[in-house]
Formats: sequence, structure tokens, C-alpha cells
Amino acid sequence: MRSLETVIAEVSAPGQPFEVINVEKNGTTIRHFKNAPRNLRSFFDSARGLEQTFLVYEDEEWTFAAVMREVDALAYALVHDLGVKKGDRVGVAMRNYPEWIISFAAITSIGAISVSLNAWWTETEIDYAVNDAGLSVLIGDHERVLRASAPCANAGVTLIGVRLHDDVLYPEGVRHWRDVVVEGATMPDVDVGPDDDATILYTSGTTGFPKGAVSTNGAVSQAIMAYACNGALQAARREPGETGSGLAPCFILIVPLFHVTGCVPVMLSCFSWHFKLVMMYRWEPDRALELIERHRVTAFVGVPTQSWDLMESPNFEKYDTSSLVSIGGGGAPAPTTLVARVEKSFKNGGPTLGYGMTETNAYGPGNYGEDYLTHPRSTGRVPTIVMDVEIRDEQANPLPRGASGEIWMKSPALIRGYWGRPEATAETLVGGWLRTGDLGHIDEDGFLYIEDRVKDMILRGGENVYSAEVESAIYEHPAVYEAAVFGVAHERLGEEVACVVMAREGAELSEEELRDYLKGRLAPFKIPSRVVITHQPLPRNPAGKFLKREMPKIYFESTTDNA
Repeated sequence: MRSLETVIAEVSAPGQPFEVINVEKNGTTIRHFKNAPRNLRSFFDSARGLEQTFLVYEDEEWTFAAVMREVDALAYALVHDLGVKKGDRVGVAMRNYPEWIISFAAITSIGAISVSLNAWWTETEIDYAVNDAGLSVLIGDHERVLRASAPCANAGVTLIGVRLHDDVLYPEGVRHWRDVVVEGATMPDVDVGPDDDATILYTSGTTGFPKGAVSTNGAVSQAIMAYACNGALQAARREPGETGSGLAPCFILIVPLFHVTGCVPVMLSCFSWHFKLVMMYRWEPDRALELIERHRVTAFVGVPTQSWDLMESPNFEKYDTSSLVSIGGGGAPAPTTLVARVEKSFKNGGPTLGYGMTETNAYGPGNYGEDYLTHPRSTGRVPTIVMDVEIRDEQANPLPRGASGEIWMKSPALIRGYWGRPEATAETLVGGWLRTGDLGHIDEDGFLYIEDRVKDMILRGGENVYSAEVESAIYEHPAVYEAAVFGVAHERLGEEVACVVMAREGAELSEEELRDYLKGRLAPFKIPSRVVITHQPLPRNPAGKFLKREMPKIYFESTTDNA
């Protein structure tokens, strides 16, 4: 491939669509895309009148024009019927329906703040978010309306129901989408600036309730530009004759819209650049293969386990996956064996990996192409076109190449803070930089490697054990389908290394066999002393991440062991 430095210089040069300029903000210099729209509404407005297909959901097909007619009608109702003003918070709580996307576009187009509620939350968790964000309206589907009715009634929040069931008697006060969204209504005229808040996405909390990460219109706009620029960079780095599938871009939505990956790099990129988006009701590998073949999907963005699931399907070879150009995503480290297998399994597609988080609007270093094959444990080269990355010690001093420390990031796509949490904001955002809470290092060639979460690092008798390293070694065993490594309390050592492994279907694996396999691959203190082998999928949250903090209680009767 052509060098990354060369193509970045070409793509970001003056006069180019992705021209980059320096901007002073929060006491530091940040690289910005000069041509990024000032608000999300500008992206949505560009889709008006387009009669090409935007959304495919089950047997439904929505054109961009049809989606925008609904967006206008809902926006009108929010302002003129429900009294929503600029800066008000409007919640969205539903599974991946077209109405989720319509709601998001309408809310942000009128300068209100779209608050994404986890569709798996209980009534207690919904009640927390309703009050924490100070919602004025909540839009939800059948299941969420039933769970949210009491919290909304208690807080005086208007509840709008989407795709409600005809045979269900809903609580008094629930308004039906079709009664609210009246066809033919026009978009209200509201001036929305780049510094106006646009989104609140709740991050998974390690203890207690989650925090609401707040992003401005400008930050999300910069992130959308960055994803498009990444595509341009990848295309520019290809060797002559490498053209991918030659098909129009088409994404398949396999992660929740309430998660930053589903919302920003997938949904908003498709909305903004007029790509087709195929939505799944729930994750089913065979159904995904069917949709990929039928709609000639070019991009598959999820968590590593979903790539495994796709290739592990007994029907994988029956479907035509030649349309796929990009197979990957983020949310968790990808085992090196997965990288190689993806490269071999798809005719025109290759593995990709992105390192981002809610606090960066999912934007960060990415690995793809020859770089990924030669550096499969890395998450990509730094710096990126509009992001600086540093490794710092506990006193926030920058460390040299090769040294391990906390990863700090600076970019125009960062959140502005946590809703109503000034202390947490001050702790995470320091001088224009984001403290990621991740441990890692940058090698001499500029490749970033993530070692573990700072707060999840296992401290065993004074030795640091990085679960990502141990998991990568475990994944190399041919009988392992998925694995999670974490620490459990130990009276003498403080913590010991534990793991839960899901064996492949039809494979037999014992604790002794796994430990023997890891000898020579890992230092003795890194080899798990507590092991559970299962044939059931490991518990994950809706974003696809392992519920490691719950696993000691689920798999180990006692978290202490004197042996």
C-alpha cells in the first residue's frame, strides 16, 4: 500500500473536500475538517427529495425522501404540538426500527438533544435516565412503552409509542406515533450551531448508574467527516487494480442504534453520504448472510464475535459474500486468528478494526489492509488525520515509543463532557485531551497497541497481567470459540487470573489441556489459575461487550482461593 503519510497529505491539502485546518480550543491546538457542516441538520437536509433506497427493514423499504417526510412531520409535532425547545432533551428507547433513525434526525434538526436509552434497560434504569437527563418527551416501542409508562407519568414526560400492538391496552397518556406524526407537516426553522448540544449517549458504568456523554453538533459532524475521510484514505492507499467489489456502498446494521458504533459510524454515515442501510431485527448469522447476498452489502461493522459467528455458520459457503469489502468493527480486541481467517474467507473483503469509544464518537485509529495483516495485534497507526494520541504515565507525563501507559486522545470529535457530572468531566477531559482509561503503547513505526483497561488490569502479587494478551493466546487454541479473562479476589495474591472459555461446537477441551497449551506462550503468572469451560455463549451487553464484572458471580461460587 502507499504510505499513510503521503495519502493524508494529499487528502487534507488546501482546496480538497477533507481539507484540515488548525483550530485553538480549550487551550490547545486541534486539527479540524474545514468543510464539515456546522450541524447535523445540514447532513439530513442533503437527503431531501432523493428517491433512492435508504433503509431496508424486514419487508419494508424507505427512500431518503420518505424518511425526510417523516422527519419533518415529527419535528413539527415536537415543536408545535409538544412544545419542545432548543436544548430540551428528547429520549429514544426502542430496538432498531426505522422510527429510531427518524426520531434522531427530527430531534437534532430542531436543536433539541437526542438521548439514547438502552433498549435492554429495566424500568428502574429507564426511570434513572428519564430524571437524570430531564426528558421532556420519550419515544419508545411496545416493550419500552410498557416499561417507561410509570417513570414518564411520575416525571410528567410525554410518552410517544412506536409500532404499538392493536391488542394491547396501553396506559393512559401514551400517544400513538401515527396520531402525532401528521404527513405533510414542514420542518420548523431553528438555527442550530456547532457548539449546541446534539446527543447524550449513556456509557456503561463500572459501578452504579451510567454517565450521559454529551456531544455537540460540531463534534458529531467532525466524526462523520472523519469516517468518510477514512474511506477516502483506504481507497487512496490501494494498489492499482484494487477496486473492492465495485458496488455502491451498502451497510448492514448489526449493532444497536443506542450504541455509539451503530449510531455514528454506521447510521449517520449512511444518512449523510446517501448509502443504503439494511437493518436487522436481531442478530442471526444465517439471516445476516441472506441479507448480505440479497442486498449486495459491502460493509459489515460489528464486534469480533459477530465475524466469528458469520464464518462459523454451517451455511456460510452457501451464500455469496463477494460484495463485502470491509469486515470488522470494534468494541473489543480481535484475536489474531480471526484477522487471518477473515482475510482468507471473503473473496473481495478484508478485516478492519477501529479503536474508539462513546467519548470519541467512536472515532479513533483504525487498522486495515496490509497493515492489519502485518500488525494484527495493533489497532492502527497514529496520529490519524484529525487525532493526536499520546501514552502518558500516572503523572500525565508523555512516555517514549515502546513504553506502556494510559492512552490519551485529542480530536475535534470528543464529547464536551458528562451530563450533570462536572467532577467526572474534569477527571476525563484534561486540557483538551481525553483520558481513555486504556493501557497501551506505540511502537517505533507508530502502531498503537491496546493492552487493557486501566481499571480492569489484573494485579497479581505485584505483577500486572493484561487480559487482552491472555485472551489472544487462548484464542489461538483450535477448540476455543470465545474467551474472557478477568481477575478474581485472592487472599494472598490480591487477585488471580480467571477465564471462561466457550468451546467450539463438537470440540472437547479441559482445564488441564488449556493450561498446558498456554505454557511457553505466556509467563507462568499470566496463565489462568481459575478456568471454566462452557458450551454456552458468554454473557454480553447489548453492545456486544463481555460482562466481565458479572462473570465471577456467574461462574465461580467463591471469588477467594487460598491455594
